[in-house]
Amino acid sequence: MSETSAGAAPAAEAPVAEVDETAEEQIAFDINDFPAGARGAIEAVLMVVDEPVGEVALASALELPVEDVLGHLQALADDYELGNRGFTVRNVAGGWRVYSRPEYAPVVEKFLLDGQQAKLTQASLETLAVIAYRQPISRSRVSAVRGVNADGVVRTLLTRGLIAEVGAEGESGATLYGTTDYFLQRLGLRSLDELPALAPYLPEVDVLDELAEQGRA
Repeated sequence: MSETSAGAAPAAEAPVAEVDETAEEQIAFDINDFPAGARGAIEAVLMVVDEPVGEVALASALELPVEDVLGHLQALADDYELGNRGFTVRNVAGGWRVYSRPEYAPVVEKFLLDGQQAKLTQASLETLAVIAYRQPISRSRVSAVRGVNADGVVRTLLTRGLIAEVGAEGESGATLYGTTDYFLQRLGLRSLDELPALAPYLPEVDVLDELAEQGRA
């Protein structure tokens, strides 16, 4: 039986894969080569986004100064206004997106719903209003305001992405809820500061705590 000599040369190493020096290059373009230039390029991007996109992201993608992008966005909004178009471009929830104009809400609603009951129920709307104006707020406090258990409605609002968990109360550890950017998008608001002045008509936190305790009694 033959034995391998102690001085035998080591097995040859497998050849190392050569580095592909022709890696995929970034897409290059000259913004001025497009038929409508930068303005048309911005329109093209806004037509494919699923959520509002910030001017910084647009400027980065188009390789333009942010100030130029803002100027083009405003010019697009003005053009749509002057042309009586059925849509416009708006800054909502911290970003820009194409929206149908409010005047056409009836026909858009009829087309989207087509007889389906897609609207929020009265209970959901009331609960959403309480959360929007008193956030961050726990389920027990929401239930105290409405006078009924709000657990099921809160779950519905979570599922629809209108609210989200934003933390926990220090003492009780109860989950706190607040509205989302999607909530702002649906209402066409840039921030919660644009909500109508309804908060003064809602109970203060100490009153909510008292009502919540009464409900658990």
